[in-house]
Amino acid sequence: MSEQKNKKEKVEQEIEKEAAEDLNVVEEEMEAHNEEVEKELTENEKRLLELEEKLASSEDRYLRLQADFENVKKRNIAERSANQKYRSQSIAEELLPALDGFQKALDTQSDSEQMEALLTGMKMVYGQIMTALEKEGVEEIPALGEQFDPNFHQAVMQDSDDSKESNEITMELQKGYKLKDRVIRPSMVKVNQ
Repeated sequence: MSEQKNKKEKVEQEIEKEAAEDLNVVEEEMEAHNEEVEKELTENEKRLLELEEKLASSEDRYLRLQADFENVKKRNIAERSANQKYRSQSIAEELLPALDGFQKALDTQSDSEQMEALLTGMKMVYGQIMTALEKEGVEEIPALGEQFDPNFHQAVMQDSDDSKESNEITMELQKGYKLKDRVIRPSMVKVNQ
């Protein structure tokens, strides 16, 4: 019986040895498989991170383009509004020399009835032109007796009159005009020191 017992023990040992070897092989295969899975997960995570970065970049670019588009829209609206508001500027600028000529002619002294009648007609035409310009928002810039303002007046001469305040305009050499809130030509003036 002892021989059988020895054989049985040997067989059991061989079975244990084979089981241990099989277990080692299975563990090694499991480790290799786990490493492959981890490698795949790491590659997938990297790919996922790359895709998330691309998505964030695309979203940022989209938002910037949308903001740029909104800015362009607002700028176009503002430009159209300004163009509408100042549409009369070029015609007013073209008429200013003619108005200066009218003003000089109206300032002449009349020595006959014919000349007086001509001046009366010219005053009427001048008044009609000024009324039309005023309807478009063109108005004269007040100068004589006002304080000098470099935004509206251009000083070309100085005066020294003690009866006037410092920086007071003592003479208007050329009328200035503005269209709504925009100066189209400053008044040329003589200013007291």
